[in-house]
Amino acid sequence: MIGLIFGDTEFPKEILKNIKKRKIRYLIIDLSKSKKFKKDRKSHSVSIGQFGKIINILKENNCKKVLFAGKVNKPNFSKLKLDFKGIYYIPRIMKASKLGDAAILKEIIKILDQNKIKTENSLKFNPELSLKKGNYSKFKPNKQDQLDIKKAIKTLNSLREYNFSQGVVVRNKKVVSIESKGGTEKMLEKSRSKKFRNHGVLVKFPKKKQDLRVDLPTIGLKTIKQSKNAGLKGIVVKSKQHVFLDKNKCIKLANKNKMFISVK
Repeated sequence: MIGLIFGDTEFPKEILKNIKKRKIRYLIIDLSKSKKFKKDRKSHSVSIGQFGKIINILKENNCKKVLFAGKVNKPNFSKLKLDFKGIYYIPRIMKASKLGDAAILKEIIKILDQNKIKTENSLKFNPELSLKKGNYSKFKPNKQDQLDIKKAIKTLNSLREYNFSQGVVVRNKKVVSIESKGGTEKMLEKSRSKKFRNHGVLVKFPKKKQDLRVDLPTIGLKTIKQSKNAGLKGIVVKSKQHVFLDKNKCIKLANKNKMFISVK
């Protein structure tokens, strides 16, 4: 039995599809905003502050392993529904939240570990969603693109340890936008340029000191479309440290728009 702690994005759906295909026993802790798994009879809708309930559900079902997938927004701590264990653990979560989203996840993993519940890699059942080094489109980065990529990687590496940014846009060796709490979509909206079309790159790498079992940068068809609308020439992710959804459709769209998809 595996406990699936699911948030938003399409990634959890891909995991669930494979788990059902392989007839693996599972239960879902649904932390998504819209409670998107409520129709699944093995799904439990829980607040992130109800640690007692979450741990009890896992233990009652003999779940010694969990897997995190999908985006879980930083909670409004003043509005959280807390149970007894939630009251006990929430000061730790609040302290971690000051360091960023990655620190919150690390703290939750520690709490589960203390309750003898192990966290699995989110790609355990879907290794095909993470690509190896190489260029996956017809078009490759040229010298100017390589300079932009280098600048973007250097920028991400210079961010503080628990910064929530996983993405940066660089155009003509200048940092145009760094991912903020609004996420990739907002960053790409800010990066639109009428003057420069088919110039610049989006680089998405894991956060520094990130636990690579959870919260990996995710790329999909929506990201390619938004990057195209922003006038960018390509997207770069880190080898085996990302989630790539709708790969074939993404490559087709990139080729059609003379964009590149590269894995470093």
